[in-house]
Amino acid sequence: MNIGDIAPAFDLPADGGGTASLAALKGRKVVLYFYPRDDTPGCTTEAIAFTALQDDFAAADTTVIGVSKDSVASHAKFRAKHALGVGLGSDLDGTVIEAYGAWVEKSMYGKKYMGIDRSTVLIDRDGRIAAVWRKVKVPGHAAAVLKAAQDL
Repeated sequence: MNIGDIAPAFDLPADGGGTASLAALKGRKVVLYFYPRDDTPGCTTEAIAFTALQDDFAAADTTVIGVSKDSVASHAKFRAKHALGVGLGSDLDGTVIEAYGAWVEKSMYGKKYMGIDRSTVLIDRDGRIAAVWRKVKVPGHAAAVLKAAQDL
């Protein structure tokens, strides 16, 4: 997946009973941020940071959706506990996570395993990849993504 490529289609169950789909967002900019797990320290900080900038993203005609392999019920608890304003998509089978290149081999204490690479993709109004961030460090990331969305 490279900048300029057509973004892979997605249609994910979302908390609150709806769905998050690229087709439904056609004509808007979309931020998909992939994160390992609901209610863990880094993931919570990232979701709160995107929520804090929610009005600015809306002003930039940009929809923000967090994606993990957590269930819709887990997302609903996560949203309620931290008063999150961003959409959360449930990708239980990892199809969308893989399509966007966020399912990678990781290593911890010398043991290799597959997991979600904290990463973000900005999709332009035409459904093309405009920017990609891999191995995201949370501090300042949401602001950097907002700037890219505003400049697009």
